[in-house]
Amino acid sequence: MLVVALGGSPSTRSRSGVLLERAKLALQGKGVEVVTFQVRDFDPQDLLHARFNSPAVCHFLETVANADGLVVATPVYKAAYSGALKTMIDLLPERALAHKVVLPIATGGSIAHMLAVDYALKPVLAALKAQEMLQGIFADDSQIAYGEGSAAPQLAPSLEHRLGAALEEFHSALARRPQPVEPGLLTDRLLSARWSI
Repeated sequence: MLVVALGGSPSTRSRSGVLLERAKLALQGKGVEVVTFQVRDFDPQDLLHARFNSPAVCHFLETVANADGLVVATPVYKAAYSGALKTMIDLLPERALAHKVVLPIATGGSIAHMLAVDYALKPVLAALKAQEMLQGIFADDSQIAYGEGSAAPQLAPSLEHRLGAALEEFHSALARRPQPVEPGLLTDRLLSARWSI
C-alpha cells in the first residue's frame, strides 16, 4: 500500500505537521509506504504558475496517481484550509482521487474553526472524486503542546485517541479497497470461464 501524506502548512513549526508526522509513523508501523509532500518544499513559482513540467510537480502528480490513499493535513486560516495547500490541490487533475481513500486533518486556534474540515476542505477533495472520504480530525492548538528543546510535541490524550482511531479506520479502508484487475488477466478469465445459458 502507498499513501501520500500532504502537508499544507508553510511553516516548519506546525501543529498540522505534527499530526501528519504522527500519522506517517503510525501507518509505517503497519507496513504502509508513506511519501510526504510539504507545500513549503516546493518552489513557490512552480505552484503559483502551475508548472507541470517541473520535476518536483511531476514527481508529486505521479506519486498521487499511484497512491492508494491520502492523508491531508492543514492549518485553518480565516475559516478555511491554507491557500498554499489549495495551490497544490489545483495541480491535481480531475478525478485524481478516484479509487483512493482520504483522511483530512486540520488544526486551528479554537474549536470555532472545527467546521472548516466539513465545509471547506472536504468539498474540494470530494470534487477530485475521492472514493472514500473519512470523517477527519480537527485539533485546536491547545491539544498539541511543543516540548522543551528537542522534546517531541505532546498530544492531549483525547486527540491521541481520536487520531489513533481515525488511522485504524483509514488503514481498514485501504485494505478493503477493490484491487484493479489487469485487462489481460480479466480477458483470460472470461475466455476460460465455463458459461451456461
